[in-house]
Amino acid sequence: MAMDTFYRDPGPASQPSSYTQYHRPYFTPYDVVRFSEKQRGKLSTSQEEKARQQACGFIESVCAKIGFPRKTIATAQNLYHRFHLLFARKDFGYQDVTLAALYVSSKMHDTLKKPREILMASYIVRFPEQAAKSKSIVGEIDMDPAVLEQDRQRLLAVERLIVELICFNFTSRMPFPYVIKVGRDLKASKKLTKLAWRLTIDSQRTLVALQYPPHVVAIACLYLAALLSTFEQSESQVPPGCRSNHEIVAILGDHGPWEKKFQAQVDDLEAISHALLDLLISQTQNPSANTTPNTPSSPSPHISRGALHAAAPASYTSDQLMRLKIVMRETEHPPRSRTPLLGDGYQDPPDGADAIGRNEGTVRFLFGPHGGA
Repeated sequence: MAMDTFYRDPGPASQPSSYTQYHRPYFTPYDVVRFSEKQRGKLSTSQEEKARQQACGFIESVCAKIGFPRKTIATAQNLYHRFHLLFARKDFGYQDVTLAALYVSSKMHDTLKKPREILMASYIVRFPEQAAKSKSIVGEIDMDPAVLEQDRQRLLAVERLIVELICFNFTSRMPFPYVIKVGRDLKASKKLTKLAWRLTIDSQRTLVALQYPPHVVAIACLYLAALLSTFEQSESQVPPGCRSNHEIVAILGDHGPWEKKFQAQVDDLEAISHALLDLLISQTQNPSANTTPNTPSSPSPHISRGALHAAAPASYTSDQLMRLKIVMRETEHPPRSRTPLLGDGYQDPPDGADAIGRNEGTVRFLFGPHGGA
């Protein structure tokens, strides 16, 4: 999805309170590392990842109660990731940020719900015992109106930060349609395309959507799906008119005409695949933390072990997934050079909760990148 970062062009010296904030679609891997180090504070990398997955799971659970489509869920997760690249985790509760991200996402995809509706769904997730005792037909919890209003105000305050963060650019592209289109072009089987779809859902729980365009993420998920279906697996029958999984691995695993055709590069596919494998390994080691939906159209916040293995083939263990990573490392291509955003004109975002509700001079929000035509 196309979003923004705090890249500011100061106004003239005579007008220090005026600046321009430019749209920036993606971060480089270098930027992600630098921003994450700054915003995680005293948290370790593993603690930060645990917090990230907790937030993504919370979004899934709330959306399951409301009935939001997958595109709304995925965009909310991406907004949450982006927010905490630029704002410290210690300054915001994850529930406030996730619900604000969900509110913005619902606007972006015309699945709008009022803040109160989102909050009431979140209370059901947060307080299941009270929800079970509720006498309401729709299962709403009888919350103190003062508490509800306080939560609503915090949601709206964080929403303001998010919409400024994305420069009021409500355009969002998802990788899911590309999985179908590219899979059809590659003559992938329906089984492989379905696995790639599930991997694409999982990809939104990582930071890859902030670093690569959606079509590249989709192709990487097809590539990883083919790898998972062939690595230490017995040969499967190829449906008529389809390429074998081995053929797809051979095509996408090396340089070739497909790179120009799909506007993607093999080293990017490898980087995305490693990020997804790391997520699958953690899910395999801790199945109870997994929140991958049972089906693409029917999200379920908590699934069984059997459903987990619909995303990763049932015969795979964390050790086998790690071996796949090792094999990939032995043959991977050197990463392409990408220019970090950190440089002239870059300023750190406002720190913490002090940024909420502040009005500092005049701000121009531009969709075009800095220096673009």
